[in-house]
Amino acid sequence: MTTTFEPQRAALADVVAIPVTPFAEDGSVDSATYRALVRRLLDGGVTTLTPGGNTGEFYALSPAERRLVAELAVEEAGDGGAILVGVGHDVPTAVASARHARDLGAGMVMVHQPVHPYVSQGGWVDYHRAIAEAVPDLGVVPYVRNERLGGTRLAELADACPNVIGVKYAVPDAARFAAFARDAGLERFVWVAGLAEPYAPSYFSAGATGFTSGLVNVAPAVSLNMIEALRAGDYTAAMKVWEQIRRFEELRAANGSADNVTVVKEALASLGLCRREVRPPSKPLGEAARADVAAIAAGWSI
Repeated sequence: MTTTFEPQRAALADVVAIPVTPFAEDGSVDSATYRALVRRLLDGGVTTLTPGGNTGEFYALSPAERRLVAELAVEEAGDGGAILVGVGHDVPTAVASARHARDLGAGMVMVHQPVHPYVSQGGWVDYHRAIAEAVPDLGVVPYVRNERLGGTRLAELADACPNVIGVKYAVPDAARFAAFARDAGLERFVWVAGLAEPYAPSYFSAGATGFTSGLVNVAPAVSLNMIEALRAGDYTAAMKVWEQIRRFEELRAANGSADNVTVVKEALASLGLCRREVRPPSKPLGEAARADVAAIAAGWSI
């Protein structure tokens, strides 16, 4: 029987939360706090989670830590959440991570954009094909950040690997996204706006049906309000949410997104939900910025 991946496709057409990875005082992953943050998301109405996403400091985690956060997310979610595990690095590492996710019972993996300095379009297909073919029973979601990649390459990948079911598209250009999606096959994939709430309205207007979020760690209701408005086609209401989160997201995006994770953890720390520490190459905020973030977080209804 051919797998249709309908539950996985439905899970992607939603707020795709990227949980932060909290660290204990000794610098290790704080498993109890991670569980609590995941539980808070689930209790807040979020149903799709990506352990090992960029907001989770994927590249700063060891292989054992990446496995740990995947295990914790799957265990905490149980049957109440869809898990999209972040995988990447070299092909054998990514394949091992994908198989680990499969063995845990996760239904999907997100393949991080290759960080090799020399990425050909054909090599991009080969990279993702090797991972997707290793886990044919999992939904596979490429994370596209390369503006030079053509949509026909994604179609080529999916022709070979029908378990490639969605795309996290994170090129900051709505017109390019619209063209890429149509060149790949608009109805063939679930399109996830990979640059979160700031880009979600423009990407939804071009065919996206889900968006990723780091902000959702802080205020689940805010992110859910946006997707409800977008599903209803109420762009006026969606832009009111956009205005509400604008300053927070501008702080995260400043200086090439240097404080992308830091701002989210600072907001959580201001609410007493986790420690603010991040790992290099990220760095904690200064006192003035901390006060700004705390004021924003306190003003949201959570």
